[in-house]
Amino acid sequence: MAGTLQVELVAADRVVWSGEAVRVLARTASGDLGVLANHAPLLSVLVPGVVEIEATGGERLRAAVGDGFLSVADNRVSILSEDTFLADEIVESDARAELEQAQADGDDLAAQRAEAKLRVLQRS
Repeated sequence: MAGTLQVELVAADRVVWSGEAVRVLARTASGDLGVLANHAPLLSVLVPGVVEIEATGGERLRAAVGDGFLSVADNRVSILSEDTFLADEIVESDARAELEQAQADGDDLAAQRAEAKLRVLQRS
């Protein structure tokens, strides 16, 4: 079996998910990033998007995240974002309303966060 990662997905007010995983996918300011066991250490800026975690038991988690940070060191991955929502925490009608409001306000960052929520729901 491939090695494992200890992953923590953290929002401003709580730990959203913590556990062992075999793979993490996230979008950073430098582009999409995949992390497997024994990945080189890094610290990167996280941009609004979808984080995918493949847990060791085969469970696949998808979360919408806002901007933040992602760090990898010694088979530990920390994903820190003020806005972090698992798929089962997102109400589609609310996310659509957020998107419409953000577009009306010309708030590109808020629109990206709302779009990430909708992408999580499309594939979950």
